[in-house]
Amino acid sequence: MVLFTGKGDRGTTKLFDSESGVRVSKSSAIFEALGTLDELNTVVGWCRIACSTDWMVGEKSISILLLEMQQHLFTIQAEVAGAGKSIPVDNIRNIEERIQLIEEQLPEIKTFFVPGGTELSARLDIARTVSRRAERRLVEILEKGERSVSEHTLAYANRLSSLLYALVRLVNHRERIVEQSPKYVQ
Repeated sequence: MVLFTGKGDRGTTKLFDSESGVRVSKSSAIFEALGTLDELNTVVGWCRIACSTDWMVGEKSISILLLEMQQHLFTIQAEVAGAGKSIPVDNIRNIEERIQLIEEQLPEIKTFFVPGGTELSARLDIARTVSRRAERRLVEILEKGERSVSEHTLAYANRLSSLLYALVRLVNHRERIVEQSPKYVQ
């Protein structure tokens, strides 16, 4: 296997569904979306390896939830690249159920919180922010008409940052970290 071909040296590449010989600029919104999804997948993997305690959310551990999230991100990347894949509606329901299970264990949210607390929660916060950016990139390619993205994929992307935020709070709660509200300095 060759890790490089040199064909992209001039700033273009092909998508899964590219017609014969058609190359696309690497600066296109599609590649911004693909790159951000790849970055998110990598950050989620970085979070997963920090799960030294396999806390459960329902019948699944956090590390398994993160691995499933990575698999779903590959599906979204395939869809954006034109592979005819998309997120099934059941995956959205599963995320919503996980968020509800987590919320039942936590105090009510009354304010924003300063990120941090533990190594894992800080990593999850980074994943949450990258997830939000990935969602914005998906919306951008849809709005620009560069690629259609299924409504289920968009809904999943929207829920993903909520799940990551819930996991941040859960990890801090289980580690007995007190959530701190921001002090709005004047």
